[in-house]
Amino acid sequence: MKNKDLQPLIETKDLVKKFGAFTALNGVSIDIFPGEVHALLGDNGAGKSTLIKTLSGVHPATSGQILVEGKQVHFSSPRDASDAGIGTVYQDLALNALTSVTRNFFLGRELVFGKGPFGILKMNEMHEIAVAEMAKIGINISDPEQAVGTMSGGQRQTLAIARAIYFGAKVLILDEPTSALGQRQQMEVLKTIRTVQQLGNIAIILITHNEIHARLVANRFTFLSLGEVIGRGMAKDLEGDDIKRLMAGGAEIGDLAKELAI
Repeated sequence: MKNKDLQPLIETKDLVKKFGAFTALNGVSIDIFPGEVHALLGDNGAGKSTLIKTLSGVHPATSGQILVEGKQVHFSSPRDASDAGIGTVYQDLALNALTSVTRNFFLGRELVFGKGPFGILKMNEMHEIAVAEMAKIGINISDPEQAVGTMSGGQRQTLAIARAIYFGAKVLILDEPTSALGQRQQMEVLKTIRTVQQLGNIAIILITHNEIHARLVANRFTFLSLGEVIGRGMAKDLEGDDIKRLMAGGAEIGDLAKELAI
């Protein structure tokens, strides 16, 4: 997955984030490569949420560096991070359940004929794009006018992922994408992650409490505790007894891996 000539899409170097006297991140250094799923693991309070919010422009870093494609960046807003190619899909997905797949896909970025508030929406073109982009990552939508509220949780996750990729995400941050989903819907999301990974040009940061899911799809792992990196390694490192203790539920992996095969 990673070779010696491949450069990281995104890096942090000694990243620190403080809230008053509280240090949420204390010198975190990670690198994320194109075509890989990098699982970010740790218990509640480990610093995972603070790290992704710093990478996505919600929180400015206190010190340290963030580099995108080798160039140092400074984010003062989520739009800055988005413009730099960092797309974040949070647990709430920012979708409107009462409106259509297409309207959610283009939310705030609609295609129009003409300019100003009286422009006419290019609905047919937007329908075609939304259907095609979701199909690229494994979800076939027969009716782009379908209300998002009638979609499964897995399909809604895929919609949010497809939207981020279409609008330029080179790095895709997925915040607990399988939480609160049933097993079938969880597998839909994991298959979507696997499909995006196979595109080869997008880096995925997967934040999860589910060690089984991380083992199924991740290529590399970083473990956080109390705002610091306490372990990291490639997937093959999971053979080690120490990491096995962190990754529970090994007996279930074989059957799930067969189901996930695409």
